[in-house]
Amino acid sequence: MPTYKAPLREYRFLLNELLDFSQYGDLPGFADAPADLVDAILEEAGKLTEEVLQPLNQIGDREGCKLENGVVTTPTGFKDAYKLLVDGGWPALVADTAYGGQGLPNALGVIFNEMVSSANMAFGMYPGLSHGAYSALSQHGTDEQKKKYLPKLVTGEWTGTMNLTEPHCGTDLGLLRSKAVPVGDGSYKISGQKIFISAGDHDLAENILHLVLARIEGAPQGVKGISLFLVPKYLVNEDGSLGNRNGVSVGSLEEKMGIHGNATCVLNYDEALGWLVGEEHKGLRAMFTMMNEARLGVGLQGLSQSEVAYQNAVTYALERLQGRSLTGPKAEDKPADPLIVHPDIRRMLLNAKSFNEGARALLVWTALHGDLSHRSNDEKTREFGDDMMSLLTPVLKGYFTDRGFAHAVDAQQVYGGHGYIDEWGMGQFVRDARIAMIYEGANGVQALDLVGRKLAQNGGRAVFAFFKAVDDFIAANKSNADLKPFLDPLAAARKDLEAATMWFMENALQNPDHAGAGSTPYMHHFGVTGRAFMWAMMAKVSLEKLAAQSEGDNAWYETKIKTGRFYMEHVVPETAMHLARIRHGADPVMAMGANEF
Repeated sequence: MPTYKAPLREYRFLLNELLDFSQYGDLPGFADAPADLVDAILEEAGKLTEEVLQPLNQIGDREGCKLENGVVTTPTGFKDAYKLLVDGGWPALVADTAYGGQGLPNALGVIFNEMVSSANMAFGMYPGLSHGAYSALSQHGTDEQKKKYLPKLVTGEWTGTMNLTEPHCGTDLGLLRSKAVPVGDGSYKISGQKIFISAGDHDLAENILHLVLARIEGAPQGVKGISLFLVPKYLVNEDGSLGNRNGVSVGSLEEKMGIHGNATCVLNYDEALGWLVGEEHKGLRAMFTMMNEARLGVGLQGLSQSEVAYQNAVTYALERLQGRSLTGPKAEDKPADPLIVHPDIRRMLLNAKSFNEGARALLVWTALHGDLSHRSNDEKTREFGDDMMSLLTPVLKGYFTDRGFAHAVDAQQVYGGHGYIDEWGMGQFVRDARIAMIYEGANGVQALDLVGRKLAQNGGRAVFAFFKAVDDFIAANKSNADLKPFLDPLAAARKDLEAATMWFMENALQNPDHAGAGSTPYMHHFGVTGRAFMWAMMAKVSLEKLAAQSEGDNAWYETKIKTGRFYMEHVVPETAMHLARIRHGADPVMAMGANEF
């Protein structure tokens, strides 16, 4: 049976030592998150995820959701677990206090969501999508809509979904056919079919608020004619009570490779009543608020499956006896040595460990700057935070999920044949991780977004701000000889990344296929460099702690430095490979005719 242990020591290191949350104690939200409260939140989140959600993970995978007579039921234990989540106030953690939320920094929400997703990714999608709906409504809804719907989303009594995809269109939303007909009283009748709707229906909450993209009759074709509508499963009366069932029904549940515990629905809208969110024909702008948050959450899912798969693989490698060490027996009293003695096993485990810790740091660092973009009093700080959120979101979504899946596969490989047997649970981590590379914008689309839009945004301001942050760190620490093994690889990766960036700027305009051919290598290049930046910062803190001879944790900091050295020496050299691929351009990719494939 697989297990999960929340990495609380890692979170404390990030919040208290690397990022020093206490320095923001005078800002809204941060003022309500003193260290002792944050520590209590981490402890309770660890208990919830380890003791309640993780034991349901395999149950959810085996049972899946069921549709009978139009009613969707979730796997055994999910409903009780969701009630515990709601009773504990977890959906309100980072929501606005004006609607009953706790108003804490989103960086804490990201940490909590990683724990939930590691313990039970399919379950975590129910409250995760609800918070995305909350964010879209809070930014684009009318005052009346906020007052009517947000408090119930904040408590978790109601949940939310996002409805984009249709049978004939996925990424190309300009092709969507769902229509909205004005009723005359401010409402619209929504008709059409949506597919792949995560958490589209279930028995966890009494109402579900669907955010649906549709085209108002007479609107322009293409993406410029799309509007966003709020379509509740049950209509809501003026006093806030639930009224009649709306004209939305579940056509079927998708049979999927993974995330069986989440109800992925085909939803049919038959003149369902909906209300416009934001402006007419500008629905994508409002929906992207939800999608960008969802993309951060999906990047987190890649990390989460890498983390839980790694944890279980380490346990197996320490216990399973197989063969003898190449340098002679290490467990002479036993018939064989444990797997952990073999260099190739260590390679796979260290790839995952160095990814998990570096990716987690980059995720929380990015989320912190996202918080500062809204809460800081300094204009430059707000600008930098906004730039980092915009620039890094496709990197976190695309790169983290690519690597998360790869590390889940490697963790399965550590088990050998047992990794292919359902009892051990490794196959579920692989299957669940796979979807994160696809939904909320397939990873190739994320790479194109990064290269085609984010690099050029505001004249390249964001990417050059990132380069400056790296340069400033290197310059401030260049006299630290102990940090040299981290600074030199970071400087090399940063140099390669700038060279790749400039190559696109010089060549992609004359041939856009150059950008398309090099976009995924560039996204991975950025991911490797971003983690190198985090590892250099983490090494600096760890070296300082060791120099101060802090009691009790020396071994922990030494392990941190060893993990970082592995990353710098074994992973960061990938940037040279990515740069070479980018510089070869589109010609080798586009040379063959379609009939040659």
